[in-house]
Amino acid sequence: MKYPKDFGYMSIIQTIADVDNTFLSRREITCDFAGLGGKLKSLEAVDIITKEFKLDGKVVIPIRLKTQVGKSLVTGIFYVYNDEVLAKKHINPTIFSRLEKAKAKNAEAEAAAKEAAAAEAPAEETEGKDEEAPAVEGKTE
Repeated sequence: MKYPKDFGYMSIIQTIADVDNTFLSRREITCDFAGLGGKLKSLEAVDIITKEFKLDGKVVIPIRLKTQVGKSLVTGIFYVYNDEVLAKKHINPTIFSRLEKAKAKNAEAEAAAKEAAAAEAPAEETEGKDEEAPAVEGKTE
């Protein structure tokens, strides 16, 4: 999701809970996303959470994204693990399969967009080359 230049995504996130669960070796983050009801996808939410909490190199798993009835507010629950093997041990495998399916779908969409852009660029270049500029003949007196 692309936001306008003056609209920072930091202003739409409100942290409800941020708990370190030492028993399960994970961090549990609960956040509200204001104004994104029905528009927020799980992978976009993971990107926003990763940037907001500086979680580069960690495994962030969206457990639940719930849209509030009658409001444009989305409440998200995320688990942050240091190790992907431990995450796969604790989390239901269907959640990982859904995330992989969403990542594959995004990759296909990006590849299709790149192919379309590549197909348009050579077409524009060949159009300009096919039309040669008419030769200007000088008057001889």
